[in-house]
Amino acid sequence: MQLPPKVTDRAFERLAEIGAAGSGKALRVAVEGGGCSGFQYDIRLDDPSEDDLVLEGQGERVVVDSMSLPFLADAVIDFSEEIIGARFVINNPNASSSCGCGTSFSM
Repeated sequence: MQLPPKVTDRAFERLAEIGAAGSGKALRVAVEGGGCSGFQYDIRLDDPSEDDLVLEGQGERVVVDSMSLPFLADAVIDFSEEIIGARFVINNPNASSSCGCGTSFSM
């Protein structure tokens, strides 16, 4: 049984800081073909669609389209803030390898 991705409190807190819900937007996490490892993540603020899985917390929403959902089963969507920058990150147990930048992966 595949479980949907989880979103950390830290990711929801960051969405609240940038005011995503106030603009009517949600954080979209999608998987596309491409990148140096075969697949890449597309992470952006977007309007939810009818067929999206909606994950809610702290008044904020993260959406995943039905085509990307199998690639993100059991993944954790988090927010990382380091000296080199801050970004949303995906900890994906389905990825067999990933590139150094963390935005592309293979299965």
